[in-house]
Amino acid sequence: MSRRAVVVGAGLAGMLAAAVLADAGVAEVVVLDRDELPDGPRRRRGLPQGRHAHLLMAGGLAAMDEIVPGTSLRGRLLAAGAHEISLSSGTLARTPEGWLRRWRREGPAMLTCTRALVDWTVRDAVLAHTPVEVREAAAVGLTGSAGRVRGVRVSGPDGEEVLDADLVVDASGRGTRIVPWLEGLGLSGVRTRTVDSGLVNASRLYRVPDGAERFPLTVVHADPYASRPGRSAMVMPVEGGRWLVSCGGTRGGEPPADPDGFLRYTLGLPDPIVGRLISGAEPLTDVHLSRSTSNVRHYVDKVPHWPEGLVVLGDALGTFNPAYGQGMSVAAFGARVLGRELARAGRLDAPGLARRVLRGAARPVDAAWAIAVGQDVLYPETRGGRRPGLAGRAVTAYTRRMTRAATGNFAAASALWDVTSMRTPPTRMFHPSAVLAALAGPPLPPLSGPPLTPDERKVLAGLDRAGV
Repeated sequence: MSRRAVVVGAGLAGMLAAAVLADAGVAEVVVLDRDELPDGPRRRRGLPQGRHAHLLMAGGLAAMDEIVPGTSLRGRLLAAGAHEISLSSGTLARTPEGWLRRWRREGPAMLTCTRALVDWTVRDAVLAHTPVEVREAAAVGLTGSAGRVRGVRVSGPDGEEVLDADLVVDASGRGTRIVPWLEGLGLSGVRTRTVDSGLVNASRLYRVPDGAERFPLTVVHADPYASRPGRSAMVMPVEGGRWLVSCGGTRGGEPPADPDGFLRYTLGLPDPIVGRLISGAEPLTDVHLSRSTSNVRHYVDKVPHWPEGLVVLGDALGTFNPAYGQGMSVAAFGARVLGRELARAGRLDAPGLARRVLRGAARPVDAAWAIAVGQDVLYPETRGGRRPGLAGRAVTAYTRRMTRAATGNFAAASALWDVTSMRTPPTRMFHPSAVLAALAGPPLPPLSGPPLTPDERKVLAGLDRAGV
């Protein structure tokens, strides 16, 4: 393999990319980040959504386990306090079509923990098992030409310098400068699309009350079909005996930052279960708000003539409304594409390598984009989105029918779980068994409330100080 690769960004996408580069035998892998990285699982400045709920879906976890060196990433996260949650039996989920049932048959699982723990565990494993070097420095541009990128211009404590590289990976996240960087090389006309529902996230940590340690992950989903702002809330267990409670509201339905307003917001949802749970729980932090939630797609993969030596991965290629829990998995899928293409090419400067990686990484980005934007454009105050045409309305109607069937049909629920867990592409919804389930509808009657066990009802009643 070749000499040096430079990765811009030490977030999840960047460290996963660095891991596959090191595994491919690249002699020197340098990761650049403008932030001072924490030496443990603590929030860092360059991650605006770091305080809010993140779900590590089964598909993304499987991809990360392929990439991250050392022992099982899943095992390390669980040992550090992450929780493994079954989508079929370990969640209470109220959809726009009603409550989903809990089934004794197992479905895919997800891991829940703070985003800081995921990032730290991945970074620690990569740095412990590979010669990857992380430098605190800002990338300010690319060197080379429209035909080949030769390196990165770097601004650090000692001024500006040029870091030559056989391959540059832009994994700098939502704040990427890839479009002006390409313009600096003479490549213009990159199309960027933004769809912004105006979502505001509000999150707060609570101590898990005694006796509630095994209470299911609980979520009241937003309703994109009601012609009003979307409003949602989730209680999910994270490491350290804590609940991370996240609320989300689109433009016109934003959650407040004051503690009393935060509680009232949860109690005012179509089902008040989240508010009832937290009304008797001890808060550990203030309420934290974030507004960096728009869907942004940089269509660099559509540039007619792409330079050799440059790859774009993760949020630098496309970001999504975080309500859909896709970002970490999409970053892992992109890094996996990079690893597989490197294995086929055998060297960093192989002709067409960068283009193949870019096109391969774009496929999971486009699948996630279709799901996120397909929902967000339905909210009345969304900006940048186009109301769905005939085909889009047909997909929306089918999705609603599938969700309604999933409230009482295991086959329909399995199709939804497979797609939301990112184990399969959205085409799974059109498998014959899924179509038949959607057409048949739910054979079981709708639930009038959350499917709680007797013990869980006692826990909820014991915590409820709201009297709803």
